[in-house]
Amino acid sequence: MTELGLQFADLLPALSYLGQDEVALLRRAYQVAEQAHEGQMRLSGEPYLSHPLAVTKLLAEMRLDTDALAAALLHDVVEDTAVTSDDIRAEFGSTVEKLVEGVTKLGRIKLHSQAQIQAENIRKMLIAMAEDLRVVLIKLADRLHNMRTIAPLSEERQRRIAQETMDIYAPLAHRLGMWQMKAELEDLSFSVLDHENYERVRQEMLSQRRQRETALDQARRRLGEELGLAGIRAEVVGRPKNITSVFRKMQQGGRTIGEIYDLVALRVICDDIRGCYGALGVVHSLWKPIPGRFKDYIAMPKGNGYQSLHTTVVGEGAEPVEIQIRTWDMHRTAEEGIAAHWHYKEGTQANHRLDQGFGWLRSLLEWQKELLDAESFVEHVKLDVFQDEVFVFTPKGDVLSLPSGSTAIDFAYRIHTDVGHRCLGAKANSRMVPLDYRLQNGDIVEVLTTKSERHGPSRDWLNFAKTSSAREKIRQWFKRERREENVTRGKELLDRELRRMRGSQLSAIPPTRLQELGREFRIPDLTDFFAAIGYGEIAARTVVLRWAAGEEAAVGQSASAPSIPLVSRPTPSGGVRVSGLGDLLTNIARCCKPVPGEPIRGYVTRGRGVTVHRDECVNIRHAGDPRRIVEVEWDADSRQVYPVRLRIEGRDRTGLLRDVATAIAESKVNLSGAAVEVEGDHTAVISTVVEVSSLTELSRLLERLEGVRDVQQVMREVG
Repeated sequence: MTELGLQFADLLPALSYLGQDEVALLRRAYQVAEQAHEGQMRLSGEPYLSHPLAVTKLLAEMRLDTDALAAALLHDVVEDTAVTSDDIRAEFGSTVEKLVEGVTKLGRIKLHSQAQIQAENIRKMLIAMAEDLRVVLIKLADRLHNMRTIAPLSEERQRRIAQETMDIYAPLAHRLGMWQMKAELEDLSFSVLDHENYERVRQEMLSQRRQRETALDQARRRLGEELGLAGIRAEVVGRPKNITSVFRKMQQGGRTIGEIYDLVALRVICDDIRGCYGALGVVHSLWKPIPGRFKDYIAMPKGNGYQSLHTTVVGEGAEPVEIQIRTWDMHRTAEEGIAAHWHYKEGTQANHRLDQGFGWLRSLLEWQKELLDAESFVEHVKLDVFQDEVFVFTPKGDVLSLPSGSTAIDFAYRIHTDVGHRCLGAKANSRMVPLDYRLQNGDIVEVLTTKSERHGPSRDWLNFAKTSSAREKIRQWFKRERREENVTRGKELLDRELRRMRGSQLSAIPPTRLQELGREFRIPDLTDFFAAIGYGEIAARTVVLRWAAGEEAAVGQSASAPSIPLVSRPTPSGGVRVSGLGDLLTNIARCCKPVPGEPIRGYVTRGRGVTVHRDECVNIRHAGDPRRIVEVEWDADSRQVYPVRLRIEGRDRTGLLRDVATAIAESKVNLSGAAVEVEGDHTAVISTVVEVSSLTELSRLLERLEGVRDVQQVMREVG
């Protein structure tokens, strides 16, 4: 057979569910991909074609349809070869062309930064996914194979890709209910980002499993026997936990590996739902259930379609054991998530658009219209879509899922934008609750509204709305309805922040400089810039920090405001550390005489340790033996600090100074002096000197001090 036949033959066993005509179409797609990628190699040295083949195989194992598999074979040709979207549409139809376009990275668009480029690519993929879920299935398989073969990349690229996988792709797989995909993506990313802890947890899990396997095997056999006696047909198997989730449990609860009891749990898979509840009764008759550890996700499924009964019991040897009970259909959905809905059925066509179980995807299309900035869009997705959920009921009995920590106002805006805008109050379980009430699982929530069209949200809602979608809708209302008020408020906020942080004022900044700042935030019109600050789209603190960074870089800074860097700067002590070789004798090269702070490299000499040269020194660049060049760096353990005088005003009370000092200490800032005066109206004025390393640290401190009870105003004193 030809090489082509052998390569495509590797795919054939996974395509056994397809008809001959469909396999022939995929063979054609393979030949187009092979020709397009001819001569292209991966960094590992493999032919590039091995990648689309591996992606297609992953999707075939999920039993996806022919269009999705053809798109997987062709998913990189538009991006990396001369083949165009028109070529694909002409050969394979518009559906395959749209799928390929959905997973193709953006090209020929000028963007300012790598972060912007990544955000735009992610937004493009998510919007395409909302139109056709197969787009994200192809992209997830693509990312999984890339993570499995990440080793040849540079360390910096590995970390960047792994972080993006952990932030976007693993949570996306989880949200789509694809447990196996999510677990592997997390573990592969964790191994790159924190290999030491990954290996430590992996080894500890292996040892703990061995200790518990005997007791678990006894429990598995005993439960199987009892289910048989009860006439319940079921399979009882072990369920391993992935390394990343175990590490998170250890971190969140401050627990050791020995205190995590579901490293290996039991899973009971029944023929029907009646069998599931019958099996639960058998489990609880055998072992004592632990209170508070029972969850019924069959009656109330998770937002990603997951269904199962969860219970934890005190099993053999007094060891807690987690048991999950589900049907075979539920099991398939739990393992493969949304992909389970694409199992091939002859003579039918799957519905690839939104369904009721994935209504959260509709919010992606709403945010796409409201948020023009891709980075903001991706942050919204991270906050609203990829967080833990809380499940609540409407008065009609419909179930809504919101991010954990959501409030009654988030619920109102999830129902409808107008419901949120006209909200007057809320009830949870027939009791009146404040709008900042944090929703609990199982709450029945009712929103009380006004019929008045003139009613609108309060600015205070921005402080306790949890979901970014609710906050964005509140901001949009203020942006539309209160423009003049927003402009005035924006000026006041900016002036206040300048006085507070820099001892300056808005009138001291030339309008041309303010317009430059507006352009940096992509708002060229100065009035629009003030309005954006006023309705909360841009934080006044962020503007002041950006302005301060420009002032620091400019020549001839104002003497009235001593320069403090935007971020802390280590002060090189003059000592030198040699990377990877421990303590060695070092001496400064006489030829170039580097000074602390300059880029440097070292050269190992005979009998005199390491000689330190400036990085661009001619002698180090033409060294006789390049193997003797070592990486060195200035010892920068010390941190330069800047004294700043603060004026803190508040209502006089016992303990105010103590609370202020505690807030400063908790910010890890040194307090070098403080004096208190009480004025006639019972206003306490605390004058204090703190030592900060950067404007960012000062800004965080001022924000924390403003949160102290009875503090009314905090500002920096200059001069």
